[in-house]
Amino acid sequence: MATATADKQVEAKPRQSGTKNDARRARRNGMIPAVLYGAGLKPLTIAVDPKQMQRILTSDSGHNTIFDLSIVGDSDSGKAMIVDWQYEPIKGSLLHVDIKRIAMDQVLHVRVPVVVKGEAPGVKVQGGILEQMLREVEVECLPADIPQNLAADVSNLSFGQTIRVSDLAHGDKVKLITDANQAVVHVTAVKEVVEAAPAEVAVEGVAAPAEPEVIKKGKQEAEGEAAEGGEKGEKAEKAEKPEKKK
Repeated sequence: MATATADKQVEAKPRQSGTKNDARRARRNGMIPAVLYGAGLKPLTIAVDPKQMQRILTSDSGHNTIFDLSIVGDSDSGKAMIVDWQYEPIKGSLLHVDIKRIAMDQVLHVRVPVVVKGEAPGVKVQGGILEQMLREVEVECLPADIPQNLAADVSNLSFGQTIRVSDLAHGDKVKLITDANQAVVHVTAVKEVVEAAPAEVAVEGVAAPAEPEVIKKGKQEAEGEAAEGGEKGEKAEKAEKPEKKK
């Protein structure tokens, strides 16, 4: 289940506006701009501590972590979670987050990571390779029932077998939204790289080995030998002819 991190209490500061200048000002003060919305209340522009947000995003429950959010000088506080975030592409620093108010008695639609567990006999014994096609699944549940992850146990997975979404253990409090027949992980054969034959290479327009030159050279040598043999034969024939008597 999703649990709050060490930063269970997150304190935010209100921002006067949502302009770029205000966002820059927040970053200069060691904060990052954020937007708070949800629960049928008016959206608010706020500033939060990027270190707290980063610790939440990198925790076991990640962005599905539920925390207590309070705003300085405002009575608007309660449970919340991060629903979107943006990083600076070069330095990798956190630039912005979207935070959603959470009602603990209302069902949420969230994405949960899939974790592969165990060692597949199809890999260990049969020499196949394990391929994971799906790394997240969509689920519906109450906020307190959000799982940290769903496990794909491959301990009995043989060559050619597949684990599908319907095979993931999730409990009665969690409803799977992703297609139940969608493949999550399977054991498949190692793909072999087949090299093109010389004839195939020539068809594709790539220069073939210099065999014709060798043949041509051989023909030239053969023709030279034949010519040389002809000259020798003519000389021998002349030598064999008797000289005419004077």
